[in-house]
Amino acid sequence: MPELPEVETVRGGLAPVLEGHRLARVEARRPDLRFPLPPNFVQFLTGATITKLERRAKYLLARLDREDTLVMHLGMSGRFEISRPDGASRPGQFHSAPDPDPKHAHIVFETEAGTRVTYYDPRRFGYMALINTATFDLHPWFAALGPEPLSAAFDVERLRTTFAGRKQGPKTLLLDQRVVAGLGNIYVCEALNRARISPFKPAGGVPAARLARLVPEIKAVLAEAIQAGGSTLRDFAQTDGALGYFQHRFRTYDREGQPCRNDGCTGVIDRKLQAGRSTFYCPVCQK
Repeated sequence: MPELPEVETVRGGLAPVLEGHRLARVEARRPDLRFPLPPNFVQFLTGATITKLERRAKYLLARLDREDTLVMHLGMSGRFEISRPDGASRPGQFHSAPDPDPKHAHIVFETEAGTRVTYYDPRRFGYMALINTATFDLHPWFAALGPEPLSAAFDVERLRTTFAGRKQGPKTLLLDQRVVAGLGNIYVCEALNRARISPFKPAGGVPAARLARLVPEIKAVLAEAIQAGGSTLRDFAQTDGALGYFQHRFRTYDREGQPCRNDGCTGVIDRKLQAGRSTFYCPVCQK
């Protein structure tokens, strides 16, 4: 599933063609994705102007000049593609990925400038909704979300308070969206390895020096992944059709049996199942 850097990459690709533009035409080719679309979805959006395209956790938020915000989640395989008046239907090239099947083109947004943004989702785990902007923060999807990991609100003191006395492993707590919003399996594995913290031992026992390193490492790995355009696992691709390349910089994720890349470490990356997910870590330096 796309994580925060992938969603931020998509937001950055869509913003230039959607922000400040009016939706001249909206087409819903099916009544539902993961969930049913709002009954007035097409009618409400047609003629609306997207004033700002934002991201909250793993959600895309299209702020409208109307009372609602268009909320979009990519699920596991959702992606957007941009077609412009210059005739380039899919700018850029897909690397080792087939052209999207038209039968999976579920939602089409066309702006007054003639740009068409199409949402494809073969597995249909993504979803879209209209949420009242005035009460947006009270909606069940957002009310309990923790701070954004790249924001100033996510700092060492907050993490120290969260971890204090907890018996759960650090990975379990970092994946809890109430603790910090938008982190997923890939980047939690990466950050814990960089900070040399065990994913399994009680979070309350993490040494202070290593805990102090964890927040900067989380911010650093996310920033690097955004700059690289995401990790491109399975279905994910940027809006211009190119794949992200952060996977080439992974220190732990999907590197089972390979040497740990931390300075001075002679360990080998191992993999264990943790709450049904693969946890990649170094048993030598992540103690």
